[in-house]
Amino acid sequence: MRILQLGFVLALASGFAAIVIYIIGLSHLNAVSHLSEDELEALQALQSDFGKCVRANGLGLEAVSGKDYCQVSINFPKDTIPKWKDPKTGEVEGLSYNFNLCEAVATWEQVRNSSTILTKEFIDALPNGWTDYAWKRINKGIHLNNCANRTLCMEKLSLVLPETPPYIPRQFGRCAVIGNSGDLLKTRFGKEIDAYDAVVRENGAPIQNYTDYVGSKSTFRLLNRGSAKALDKVVELDETRKEALLIKTTVHDIMNQMIREVPIHNPVYLMLGASFGSAAKGTGLKALEFALSICDSVDMYGFTVDPGYKEWTRYFSESRQGHTPLHGRAYYQMMECLGLIRIHSPMRPDPNRVVKWVPSRSVINAATSASEKLLMRVGAGSSDPLRACSIIKQGVKRKTTAIPSPRKAAILHQNFVKGTTMYPLEHNPGHGQLCITRPYDSSR
Repeated sequence: MRILQLGFVLALASGFAAIVIYIIGLSHLNAVSHLSEDELEALQALQSDFGKCVRANGLGLEAVSGKDYCQVSINFPKDTIPKWKDPKTGEVEGLSYNFNLCEAVATWEQVRNSSTILTKEFIDALPNGWTDYAWKRINKGIHLNNCANRTLCMEKLSLVLPETPPYIPRQFGRCAVIGNSGDLLKTRFGKEIDAYDAVVRENGAPIQNYTDYVGSKSTFRLLNRGSAKALDKVVELDETRKEALLIKTTVHDIMNQMIREVPIHNPVYLMLGASFGSAAKGTGLKALEFALSICDSVDMYGFTVDPGYKEWTRYFSESRQGHTPLHGRAYYQMMECLGLIRIHSPMRPDPNRVVKWVPSRSVINAATSASEKLLMRVGAGSSDPLRACSIIKQGVKRKTTAIPSPRKAAILHQNFVKGTTMYPLEHNPGHGQLCITRPYDSSR
């Protein structure tokens, strides 16, 4: 009898799964049918040129188109010997990685219009922002009780929580994100890095004694949990003491105490990031995300992206276990071939290197529109720059002293979005945004 019951349950589950797959398939076909000819052509061009770009710039990587307009896999040469093993399963890193170009284009274009710094206005405007969200960004204690005592929660966040965003999209021109790979010691990029408008570094990576390789300029530093607990040591890495420190996890009592008592005068903020899913992880990617949200163009140095790696190394310490190097290399190559970043490495040392087959801005715009429709994103199909705003709140006029003398590109962007500040809504099914509108003075 139990066998019959089990068989019935399995059959029912299989039937339900088939119905779900059928509905999803119909939804996808329906979405495709609503795409314009320009959008279809843009997706086809994006996928076709992506394969050519990876072949031309990927140092042996190959991109193979999948079953639809969005799916693509990036494959490593068969003679590649993976070194990284999953610490939980012991499985060796694979030689092929699947990506969704539509999801990548739609998400990264949204990042480029978003604020990635957590602010008080965001928490205030977010439904249940203090009880459901702010609670997650604090090193919890028994007295907080999901921020039922908002005063106590605000006290813990106050040192790292500006009222409004301290940075806006397009605020900087050319930016460089510096990783910690030992590959930096193979090429002297120092002077080249110092020529950028802004430089983003990671965790406890030192500058002193390595300036020939990593430069001396440092505008921002993105920190994980461990580095955030050692702020007093981190601030010593930048002799100017002007680095803005961005924490990607939670605010700790230890950190608050150091800010007050050391004291630490550097700006310290919490990072509010987009949701990329399991395909993109690590401090390096979050540093790129932050840079793309405030810069016109982003170049990356010091990431293990060249073939033939033997072990993951840092330029300032012994070898250590790192993230999945092959997966990371494939993801960064995808970003380069979508025109998001430009990779610099020992095998790509030319500062004027041109990335071949990068999609044009018109193709990206049309592909973004098509991708939003296929993914059924919030506001898909609309030409309104605020189309992805799931939540719209009225804010106060931005203080003109917050961002002195913004670049023309930043002013044009602010005019385009009508002075609206957009925040990503993490883990939102439609990848919507929380948008705060405010009077904007375009004459600044």
